[in-house]
Amino acid sequence: MRRFFTCRRVLLTLTSLRESRGAAMSLTAAASGFLVLLLTVPVIQGQYGWGVAYTSTQICALKGSTVEIRCSYSHPSTNEFRNAKVVERFWFTKTSNDVYVDLRTDPEYSGRVTSHCENKVCILTITNLKKSDSAEYKFRFTTNQPDGKYTGSPGVSLSVTDLQIQVSRLHVYGSYNWAEMKCQSSCRPPGHHHYIWYKNRQNIQTQTSISYSGNFNPADIFSCAVRGYEDFPSPPVLIQSQSDWGVTYSPTEVCAFEGSTVHMRCSYTYPSTTYPAVQNTFWFTKEKGGKPVDLKTDSEYSSRVFYYCYEKWCTLTISNLKKSDSTEYKFRFTTNQNGKYSGSLGVTLSVTDPRLQINVRRSTLHLNSTWTELTCQTTCQLPKYVSYIWYQNGEKKKEEQVYFHPHPLNPEDNYSCAIKGHETFPSPLVYAPKLPSVSVSSSAEIVEGSSVNLTCSSDANPAANYTWYKENQTHPLSEEPHLVFSSIQSSDSGQYYCTAENQLGRTSKYINVNVKYAPKLPSVSVSPEIVEGSSVTLTCSSDANPTANYTWYKENQTRPHGEGGIYRFTSISSEDGGIYYCKSVNKHGEINSSSLILDVQYPPKLPSVSVSSSAEIVEGSSVTLTCSSDANPAANYIWYKEDEDSPKASGQIFNITDFRAEHSGSYYCEAQNNRGRSNSTLHLTVVAETWKSAVFGSTSAFFLAIIGFSVFLLIRKKRATRQSSEPVEVPDNREQPVERDDIHYASVHFANNQTDPIYSNVRPAERRIYDEVEYAAVKFKSAGTSPRSQENGEDPDELYSTVNKPAEHNRNR
Repeated sequence: MRRFFTCRRVLLTLTSLRESRGAAMSLTAAASGFLVLLLTVPVIQGQYGWGVAYTSTQICALKGSTVEIRCSYSHPSTNEFRNAKVVERFWFTKTSNDVYVDLRTDPEYSGRVTSHCENKVCILTITNLKKSDSAEYKFRFTTNQPDGKYTGSPGVSLSVTDLQIQVSRLHVYGSYNWAEMKCQSSCRPPGHHHYIWYKNRQNIQTQTSISYSGNFNPADIFSCAVRGYEDFPSPPVLIQSQSDWGVTYSPTEVCAFEGSTVHMRCSYTYPSTTYPAVQNTFWFTKEKGGKPVDLKTDSEYSSRVFYYCYEKWCTLTISNLKKSDSTEYKFRFTTNQNGKYSGSLGVTLSVTDPRLQINVRRSTLHLNSTWTELTCQTTCQLPKYVSYIWYQNGEKKKEEQVYFHPHPLNPEDNYSCAIKGHETFPSPLVYAPKLPSVSVSSSAEIVEGSSVNLTCSSDANPAANYTWYKENQTHPLSEEPHLVFSSIQSSDSGQYYCTAENQLGRTSKYINVNVKYAPKLPSVSVSPEIVEGSSVTLTCSSDANPTANYTWYKENQTRPHGEGGIYRFTSISSEDGGIYYCKSVNKHGEINSSSLILDVQYPPKLPSVSVSSSAEIVEGSSVTLTCSSDANPAANYIWYKEDEDSPKASGQIFNITDFRAEHSGSYYCEAQNNRGRSNSTLHLTVVAETWKSAVFGSTSAFFLAIIGFSVFLLIRKKRATRQSSEPVEVPDNREQPVERDDIHYASVHFANNQTDPIYSNVRPAERRIYDEVEYAAVKFKSAGTSPRSQENGEDPDELYSTVNKPAEHNRNR
């Protein structure tokens, strides 16, 4: 065993809270302190190299002061623990099922405890000491090695007390009252310090010593405090005297439970010059015939009252208290020299129901374990020997202490306590929150933009704390019972849950918030490529609550083009292209979508081809061929000549600047895009310049001949008519020749090599398929008649025309 021999001084510093205890005791706290020097005995604890040494086993401190508790520790240095490293060090006072509660995590010490460790020495500092801090404090440390942990036991016992006033002497000289009092405590610090004395709650400025030696009036109340710590005065003391006769009560007010036992104490004095002997002492509340009635003789207190008096101290004990016992109690004594005295102001007793309350403290030391402590307490100060009964779910537990540590802690359990012997007056039940009730302020629909209030409530004791969350979110929205939306939005829709929690448990309840709102701007969609003849679907959707109804419209059309959020074309055509939009409507409003352009793609239609010249194409002239086709996307154009594989040109226009005989023939234009192709044919024939003159001459002669022949026929008809209507005179000289009208002939001569007609024919056709060419031929007979003509019986004067036409089936090709 490793031993530690240390003798250290414990520094005890009293700190001032500097807060006013009320208008009657409003004082300015001084920045001062004092030391408590304690000679300590070494506390040696150790086993196999493990040890903790405390510098003191007993420490006494005043209420409101600050105390420091020191220790040093060690662990083995053997090979097994050569690499041992301390990973945790803390002070504790309590354990719960072998779980050590670090004081820094104990709510009772919150904000009042610090721990500092250096070079294997640790100091625990507790400020603003309370009487409840009186306990045994121990130090524990653990290492990173298996089983490498140790607790110094026993620890350091701390006693926290307050100041008390002791009346050492009391004298009365006529109307002059004089007393000597001392401000003392079992933890009175050594050395010279200033004290503050109060009389009737007012500061006595001239009194700064530990003792007060001065006059007083009957019924004056005194208290004292250490300067700088005026917030922690002694209990008030009432001093009553008359001509050296006096009674002092401490305390002057007592609170007790119905059915409990109470103790009231006083001290008394009387003149010492006559050396009287006290013959009788008793307590009373009533007077009969002007004389006090001893409680022992009062039937209401029969067998419930007990007196104990010793050396001018007398204690009244009343058991089985009743509410009717609430009154003022006074002490009276008499001497053998007919001396008698009663305190004019006594002790006021208040008897109430045992209003016990359970205080719940909870601290988490490890993630997987909790420590919970229940304390049975009341506003009345109970004696230390009182025993308690604890109940869990109505079942009595064996523990009879003021503290109870439920393990395991079940949120479904409830707890209560009572004073032993007064089980009929248990405390209210404490329990974890029940399943919360959640509600919404509006019983009707929740409409966007309105104010909405969600409320959460739960039956719990202690009262529950509430926190609001939205589903799938970790940060709280509110830490109050209410979650308020001043102007709720559609995005606020969803599941919300309220958590009700106290020190005994936690539970949650969900509520669905369904915000109704007018349709938002609809989104419209269609497949990116639309081909003629395919099936096409237009889709319209809008965020709305309740669900919206949809209507489709086409540009410049006031009637609905389609119903529903989906509009289908089973076989779309180019005529269906255009601008569309849909309307979204519910009972809260309506809105139109943005425009949707429906671009229908299709292959080129049959091209239209044309030539720049409407007359004959003369050799050497310039010729422009044009091709156009309706297509989406726009078509590309390629020109071909029959019987040639290579294209002649690309583009919508094909120019031939110097047209020759070899350019004659059939041309076709092919229009194509990524959806298909189509073509049309154009037939071109060239005419030489000499041919043109001959043709024009022949044509003129032809028309002159027709005119002359027509005139001849007309004249001949008129003569025949005139001869038939007038008598004919026969000339005498018949041999004389008869006069005739002159007949004019127009002769048209065609060269042999100019008999072919000039033509230009444009006709659409499929690629390399040509329509039959229609020819018109006009024939004239010459003035001379060939033998062949006479043999055939042809009239040399006959003018005729022959038109060669294609067969009917060719015409309709």
